Amino acid sequence: MINDMHFMHPGLLWLLLLIIPLTVWHVLKDHKSDPSLRLPTTQAFDTMPRSWKEWMRHVLFALEMLALACLVIILARPQSSNSWSKTDIEGTDIVLSLDVSGSMLARDFSPNRLEAAKDVATKFVSNRTSDNIGLVVFAGEAFTQVPMTNDIATLVNHIGELQIGMLEDGTAVGDGLATAINRIKDGKAKSKSIILLTDGSNNTGVVGPLTAAKIAAKYGIKVYAIGVGTMGEAPYPTMDFAGNITYTRQKVEIDEKSLQEIARTTGGKYFRATSKSVLKDIFSEIDTLEKTRMDVQRHSQMDDNYQPWALALLLLLTLCALIRYTVLRAIP
Repeated sequence: MINDMHFMHPGLLWLLLLIIPLTVWHVLKDHKSDPSLRLPTTQAFDTMPRSWKEWMRHVLFALEMLALACLVIILARPQSSNSWSKTDIEGTDIVLSLDVSGSMLARDFSPNRLEAAKDVATKFVSNRTSDNIGLVVFAGEAFTQVPMTNDIATLVNHIGELQIGMLEDGTAVGDGLATAINRIKDGKAKSKSIILLTDGSNNTGVVGPLTAAKIAAKYGIKVYAIGVGTMGEAPYPTMDFAGNITYTRQKVEIDEKSLQEIARTTGGKYFRATSKSVLKDIFSEIDTLEKTRMDVQRHSQMDDNYQPWALALLLLLTLCALIRYTVLRAIP
């Protein structure tokens, strides 16, 4: 990278031209200020050397002009920055579409399905520093939690804040997929993919899952569908009349056929996550699948660089004061 010098207010540098008339004024003033004495002849003074203090007056003026130049440069706000750099990296556009319906509290994952999904998703996005990633959540309705961004910290924070009850209960798989498509379809990356994670079957919403899948295929978006839930039965949450949550064992029912069709239609892949460790393996596999070479230009932040000029100004003013009040001190 190449360091460049810039000025925030370059127009102020024109003030440096003031040095020219000030120099002319100094020269004219010097000629007029020569002391005079009437004598019949000056031959006796012809061999006398000129005092070094006379030259110090010119040195003092030169130092003052340098100090003025430093002041003008400081006012113009000198700044330094690195030049643009082009880097070859792996990057893609991804949207996480996560189910936050009440059944995600089932405890066949530790501590429950939602917390396991949040943990694995957090690790996944933390390793995708070159990607644009969005976050969509759905239950009885769908909502964009985070638009497309490469701000990993923001994504991690929002994933950590996900909880059951933030949306009306239900499982609108089609709406969750359609909302994700709307967020990713206009992305600039060559590779676009949606990770759709759910533990049930579509039972509400406006858009059918297969209809949404066809729309995704039209835009060249791959869908990696993940069905979350153990085989057989799992402890599901139920709420009594007093509002207390208890867990009862119920049969795990996931519409795998629909999820498989979504993946097949879009050229993606279907996974069944029966435990948290399997879910980690699934995200690791997706991580290896969805990487695309791309060129990214980066530029460092511009920083003020007036400190050297301020130090030079201080030294020049100090030196001027020393010369004026010691060597060239006027005698009353």
